[in-house]
Amino acid sequence: MIVDDHPFFRDGLAMWLNQQVGVMTCGEAGSMAEARAEIERLKPDVVIMDLRLGDGEGLELIRELVPHYLETRFLAMSQFDEGLYAHRALQAGARGYVMKCEATETVMTAIETVMAGRIHLSPTIEAKVLQNLFPDMASRRVDLSKCSDRELQVFELLGVGRSTREIGEHLKLSPKTVETYREGLKKKLRLQDGAALLRAATLWVESGSLGKETGAAVE
Repeated sequence: MIVDDHPFFRDGLAMWLNQQVGVMTCGEAGSMAEARAEIERLKPDVVIMDLRLGDGEGLELIRELVPHYLETRFLAMSQFDEGLYAHRALQAGARGYVMKCEATETVMTAIETVMAGRIHLSPTIEAKVLQNLFPDMASRRVDLSKCSDRELQVFELLGVGRSTREIGEHLKLSPKTVETYREGLKKKLRLQDGAALLRAATLWVESGSLGKETGAAVE
């Protein structure tokens, strides 16, 4: 089953999959509400889930549904940078992550891999997982993949110039809670003070990473 809010992409992927040997699409959905209803009705073996839907976040939907559909494997597919989102998808309960820019053959490989009970990740992300397990203590490179989803949202908002109060209003958090996330970001990113954190966030946004890696989630 394919869950994606772009009908053109959804229909094209379904058409291609139905031409492959050993796989058939049983349904489609373009929103979280449709996905809930269709997954309950169809009980698919695999759900290919986009991470940004019109009425919510695919990661949250995966996290919600996995405990109720233990026989269904969820495969995250997105244009968002896998370096930031692959591990989040796995933490939510997905069994793999595929970027939309990958070759179609990679999608089939991912489906076959998760159906065999294994995890599908690109070689680059597999190497990164090993690096996280066995880190090079001499490396001082900032790694946003270590941040939580909420910390990443705060980092984005800092990068576009939002104040602590504005971030709190946008995310429906108290200023004190926002400050707690800022402190956590400084520690995880090994930044000396608030000014260094603000510079890092601003440079990240200016480099184009906000659009490429998060789908410009900040309004």
